Amino acid sequence: MRLPLRRASGRPEASVERGAEGAAAAAMERYGEAALDAVPVPDFRQNEGSLTSTLRTLLFFTALMITLPVGLYFSSKAYIFEGTLGMSDRDSYFYAAIVAVVTVHVVLALFVYVAWNEGSRQWREGKQD
Repeated sequence: MRLPLRRASGRPEASVERGAEGAAAAAMERYGEAALDAVPVPDFRQNEGSLTSTLRTLLFFTALMITLPVGLYFSSKAYIFEGTLGMSDRDSYFYAAIVAVVTVHVVLALFVYVAWNEGSRQWREGKQD
């Protein structure tokens, strides 16, 4: 004999044979629904400001990491090393590359500093609540 099972919402579930298998299936379904109802849904809206701030910082330093080393490479090569100092192409490439590498390291250090301070500030604000 088949009996339709109903969920807590009142919707009929697939028919299951009455007996040990049917009772086990119904118990598992109720357990699964209870477990899903017990899991709290996290509210990410309270962290929306910090997420926006973090993404803004990341995008700013990403743009800085792309434009600053490349721009300084070509400008220092053309205007400083070749124009002002009168170096050959080979030497100006070498010293311009050093300027670009130093710029990358400076931008990375600034990013770590800003991210560290932003994270500790958010941690302190969260701890006060």
